[in-house]
Amino acid sequence: MGRENFKLAFLCSYKGRCCCCPPPFQPRPLRAPVHGSVPCPLGCALPGQISASITSPAQRKNPQQLAPALLPASPDTLELLAYLHDPGLVARFQRRCGLFLVEAAHHSPGRRRAPMGTPLRADEPRGQRRGRWDHQNNNSNYKYKENACAVGGCSRPQYEVRNWLLHFLFLFSSGLGHEIFYITCLPCIHWNLDPFLCRRLVNMWTLVMYVGQVMKDVLKLPRPLSPPVVKLETRVDAEYGLPSTHAMAATAISFTFLLSAPLRIQFQFEVGLLIAVTLSSLVCLSRLYTGMHSVLDVICGALISAVLMFLTYPYWETFDHFQLTSQISPIVALVLTLFLSYTYPELDHYSTTRGDTITILGVGAGCSVGYWANERLGQTFEPQGVLPVPLPALTAKILAQGFTRFLLGFAALVATRQIVKAVSLQVLYSWYRVPKSDESARRRREIEVPYKFATYALIGLVNSILVSRVFILLGLQ
Repeated sequence: MGRENFKLAFLCSYKGRCCCCPPPFQPRPLRAPVHGSVPCPLGCALPGQISASITSPAQRKNPQQLAPALLPASPDTLELLAYLHDPGLVARFQRRCGLFLVEAAHHSPGRRRAPMGTPLRADEPRGQRRGRWDHQNNNSNYKYKENACAVGGCSRPQYEVRNWLLHFLFLFSSGLGHEIFYITCLPCIHWNLDPFLCRRLVNMWTLVMYVGQVMKDVLKLPRPLSPPVVKLETRVDAEYGLPSTHAMAATAISFTFLLSAPLRIQFQFEVGLLIAVTLSSLVCLSRLYTGMHSVLDVICGALISAVLMFLTYPYWETFDHFQLTSQISPIVALVLTLFLSYTYPELDHYSTTRGDTITILGVGAGCSVGYWANERLGQTFEPQGVLPVPLPALTAKILAQGFTRFLLGFAALVATRQIVKAVSLQVLYSWYRVPKSDESARRRREIEVPYKFATYALIGLVNSILVSRVFILLGLQ
């Protein structure tokens, strides 16, 4: 089976005849179909219709133009992949956790409005639902339209929360996987614990996030459809789904810390393992609860991180030595990350994946140069004494100093971001003769790459070089 035909078979391996699959690839039905009358997990609603999962008008006319998938697989494997990618599976998990999709609050004159709180059946045939789901951003995410009224103009599908404890737990856990969280959390490890651990975490975070972001835009597998899924986030809805970079980052950060910390600090490994498993699991489950990823996306994200860690672990010490002592280390860090930023895969629509990737690469490059500079200056701010050192008791004084360091460091990073972003955008807008009122211009590659890279590379430098020296001047080190 060719790579294109594998993709088609994977997308449409649910029930009987699916119109996206040209003969002879009419897959056999699942032993236990998930949908009542929806043959395909990505929107192949009724026989005789063109699948909504095909991502552009040209692809609807010629499904063979779909992006190639991974590798050929057996029919049973295809069934398993389709089952794990099914949005109905995500919807069932949400309902088990107390999150229910209810009828949207738009209706035409003379039409009865459904009572608020009425669940929207995930197994209802798509053709029987009021309104229609139209194409959005060419990546199989959709806007609901009824009588030419888009969701943004009327109202979005509503949801009902019946378990607020799980709701806030998963929303908090989802926030633990956002880039902005790592950009503020990882420096705290540098300021309050050990720069060595921060360097390890930043290196691995940069690697797994770049691989995950590129895989998203190469594979181009869509996120779960709504309905039946409740989507609690909108910023990344125009991005593709597989793999889940939240799952990748959570897995990489948790277990990189677990593997590196015994060399530096004394703690019970079993307790650390329990914390790592708990945090990474909560982040992975939160991506299902928020409706942003399928089960397949999350599993693949965690597995890809595990594979990358397994492949790179033997070389962590070697890379540390090169990063800190080699004369070409800062050149390699800057040139390589800039090259990866400018060669990031192009899409036929704007997506936040490129901007987020440049942010991560910029932070990684800035931190790498900063740690190299600290080593050259002979002041690395690492713990003194015989390693591993015992963790200090959490007294009120230590907690107050840590909180003060966090506030001052965070303020320095925010100020750096605002100043460098404003200056770099002004310079680039003048260079390319773009009106300052044109907010969309910052999405152009020639503007987005240099302004984001410069901004976050300087944030990495300020974090690794400047902030710790300010702490020494203030007596907070």
